[in-house]
Amino acid sequence: MPRINSYSFGKIVIDGKEYRSDVIIFPNRVDASWWRKEGHELNPDDIREIIEEDPEILIIGTGASGLMKVKEETKRILEKHNIRFIIKTTKEACKLFNEESKKKKVIAALHLTC
Repeated sequence: MPRINSYSFGKIVIDGKEYRSDVIIFPNRVDASWWRKEGHELNPDDIREIIEEDPEILIIGTGASGLMKVKEETKRILEKHNIRFIIKTTKEACKLFNEESKKKKVIAALHLTC
């Protein structure tokens, strides 16, 4: 399971590798090419691959100031698939990911700016 070493506005270090774009951290890889359909909203289309992975928990990092919003439709789809989701600022989401990923199948979708 990947581990987040650090996060600051616009930059995250995962397992010693630096990323400067939004990421999805899967149990066995990091997707650094994640781009949402609408920049500051999380839509159902943005999480299709996450749903296919069937995590116990999806941790959503909404940016440094929490400006990315999770659409109600997206929340309903996660609930329909029995995926627990936690929405936090990205700094808080990173801490939570490191804690939760030790004991559960967790995926993190992290917006690095805003």
